Amino acid sequence: MSSTEITVRTARLSDATAIAEITTVYAEKGIMLKRGPENIIENIRNFFVAECGGAVIGSCAISFFTRHLAEIRTLAVLDAFRRKGVGSMLVGKAEAVLREEGVKTAFVLTLTPDFFGSLGYRTVEKELFPQKIWRDCTNCPKLMACDEIAMIKELDGAVG
Repeated sequence: MSSTEITVRTARLSDATAIAEITTVYAEKGIMLKRGPENIIENIRNFFVAECGGAVIGSCAISFFTRHLAEIRTLAVLDAFRRKGVGSMLVGKAEAVLREEGVKTAFVLTLTPDFFGSLGYRTVEKELFPQKIWRDCTNCPKLMACDEIAMIKELDGAVG
């Protein structure tokens, strides 16, 4: 592997601090909820990281809601690596794992609908996901004035 090659893999416990540092930048801009290393460690098996030269440069996670519905969340990429396909690679890895698990529909809440639209997601109403709202959104400071856009994608080839 060359020092500039970007790879995506399942996160390890040792990645938690790097994931927290990357996502904190987004949280401070109001783009996502802040997740500390402890929260990331608790959910580490649901995270994926992009690596370049042995350093974590991006991450995303999956969160299961039903047997056939899951969210792709916490997508964050270091500024120096944005617009280089890293986000697409991370979402692709997450979708592949969801397909293997038999999940038929992935959804996102996003401030970047053009990005997810380019990956085949379509806009829907947030009210389609009451379990998401009750589980996560109630802790969000933007709850009463949410500016995120809900999008879904049917995952062709899902097993099960």
